[in-house]
Amino acid sequence: MKDNFSKQAEEYAQFRPGYPAGLYEALYAMLPRYQRAWDCGTGNGQVAVMLAGRFREVLATDLSARQIQHAPQRENISYLVQAAEHGVFPRRHFDLVTVGQAIHWFDFGRFYAVVRRVLRPAGVIAVFGYGLLKIEGPAGEAVRHFHQNIVGPYWDSERRYIDEAYRTIPFPFEETPFPCLEMAYRWDLEHLTGYLNTWSAVRHFEQKRGYNPVAFFRKDLEQAWGGKGEQVARFPLIGRLGRLE
Repeated sequence: MKDNFSKQAEEYAQFRPGYPAGLYEALYAMLPRYQRAWDCGTGNGQVAVMLAGRFREVLATDLSARQIQHAPQRENISYLVQAAEHGVFPRRHFDLVTVGQAIHWFDFGRFYAVVRRVLRPAGVIAVFGYGLLKIEGPAGEAVRHFHQNIVGPYWDSERRYIDEAYRTIPFPFEETPFPCLEMAYRWDLEHLTGYLNTWSAVRHFEQKRGYNPVAFFRKDLEQAWGGKGEQVARFPLIGRLGRLE
């Protein structure tokens, strides 16, 4: 698994969107019990915190120690710096395994082998994330231009799985239809630029070219924003839900 987010861990915790309540409701409806959950690739811990409101114990793991440093603490959450494929847990230990906006970085075969071992009978695996944000009008066009034409060549190849809405990842489980949901936020320009700075392609661009493309693009984005205070940013939710076959 690549660690593309340690350098911007603080911004990631501040500016990344959260998942809608409807997603968690769909997960909980599939489960017969709420004892233990594993949130793999936890990042800033946003999913782990939500699971902690329902589960007795939550284990949250991530490759990035800096990401975990910015994760919120709860008495029933244990954080562990660990690659997804190296999960050493008891057999049939978890009722639920979640992966938020991270499955595309994993070694699928090795990770799924761990999941098959640690999920309880009737346990659920949920992998989910979100696609490119959508804003109406010129601001949305500017974001698409930035995504495709300015930092487009700097995306890792794994990004294609998000663009394909996770439909093309291997998923060797008994599948349940994923809920049709989106996340919608009212963001000002500062929050939008903060979010853009969390993109892995922005970091790759900066490393290769020696300057920050978001700062370079700021004037064009301000013009497209049109002096508005806040605009609605929408993220399509993508994902797969399944049980052990």
